[in-house]
Amino acid sequence: MALIKSISGIRGTIGGKPGEGLSPLDVVKFTAAYGTWLLRNNGENKKVVIGRDARISGEMVSNLVVSTLIGLGIDVVDLGLSTTPTVEIAVTAEAAAGGIILTASHNPREWNALKLLNAKGEFISGADGAEVLELAANEDFNFADVNKLGTYRTDDTYLQKHIDMIVNYPLVDVPAIKKRNFKVVVDAVNSTGAIFVPALLRALGVTDITVLFEEVNGKFGHNPEPLPSNLTALSNEVNKSQADFGIAVDPDVDRLCFVNEDGSMFGEEYTLVAVADYILKKRKGNAVSNLSSTQALKDITLKHGGEYFPSAVGEVNVVTKMKDVQAVIGGEGNGGIIVPDFHYGRDALIGIGLFLSHLAHSKKNMVALRNSYPDYFISKNKIELDKDVDVKTIFEKIKDKYKNQPINTEDGLKIEFDKDWVHLRTSNTEPIIRIYSESQNETTADNVAKRIMQDIREFML
Repeated sequence: MALIKSISGIRGTIGGKPGEGLSPLDVVKFTAAYGTWLLRNNGENKKVVIGRDARISGEMVSNLVVSTLIGLGIDVVDLGLSTTPTVEIAVTAEAAAGGIILTASHNPREWNALKLLNAKGEFISGADGAEVLELAANEDFNFADVNKLGTYRTDDTYLQKHIDMIVNYPLVDVPAIKKRNFKVVVDAVNSTGAIFVPALLRALGVTDITVLFEEVNGKFGHNPEPLPSNLTALSNEVNKSQADFGIAVDPDVDRLCFVNEDGSMFGEEYTLVAVADYILKKRKGNAVSNLSSTQALKDITLKHGGEYFPSAVGEVNVVTKMKDVQAVIGGEGNGGIIVPDFHYGRDALIGIGLFLSHLAHSKKNMVALRNSYPDYFISKNKIELDKDVDVKTIFEKIKDKYKNQPINTEDGLKIEFDKDWVHLRTSNTEPIIRIYSESQNETTADNVAKRIMQDIREFML
């Protein structure tokens, strides 16, 4: 059982004892804390938008969240089965005080989470999150009396509203996409991508669509994180059906990656690189990604005359940096695209619209487009942690061992070795240390990661 409280929200495995997993009591407590924080900071605005992915526990968690908010005197707008970016858009469209997305993103089906949004439809800040956690710890909330209970209504219009926004976005070229007559395979991982992605593709003029793991039941036909090792069925189907490309999203549709026409991976790191290339050709400006993302984005940004800025890992940190430097594009190397004049949130759907526009304009196939970008290889690894492991001490020992190398401590440890780098940090969502390393040579990237992982294991003893 696990319960993790962070800037990414309240995330845990379903069941177990309260405080050790995401039990019904924990759902109520943290929802009540968030609702109380919202009421204290938003004056008379008592509206909250909620939506969920398709995971098995979603309906149960949603019922608990709705009842708790109503009990606080908050009016709930329930989008039902939705996506993270759609809920973010709906918060501002509804002029709501905030929103809650019920999704554990890429985590397996035993997990669920409350992702908390502010009135801008963006993830709440670290300071606001700390305030919510304090309210929860102290159980410092008062429920409304019977005459002041909140209201409840459902709204199923935001699928179309989100798609209309994409189709009408100035840089999405529907006629160019339609002209290419793309044949597409979609891996919807048995979640809401099965509803939203095909609907968007049809609106973009794509008619030849095959959907894998299409039933929206949350049983996840494979590990839901869109990594190459989990996308073999998509890769095989693209190859077998001679499709132009494959599309994979995670359960809440904020991460996006592509499979090439030969079944090879375009690379989730290069989703952002390709979209940035397209946008920066049209709009001069800056780009942002987190410290664990490929330096290919920096290369592309400089090529187009912009400046590149790294941020700490976490969507809220990327968004903050994007605002600080007035970036025109940003995101994360896990396939997260943030287009600021669309909305400040990772959005696989606008990513699809922009990527397909770029591919259509390029007149290339997927392999040729990928080959037009600088080649870097990122080795992504993780080490699971026991509860009693002192990560801070381990990081200090590694920092001391590599003290003669350039080190960035803004977010965990990033160590540079000439043209290579390794970034290690604790996860916001799981009890693990993530180890990302990058090099222009795949073997070198793996070896750098292995060396650091061996250091970590030695210092854990």
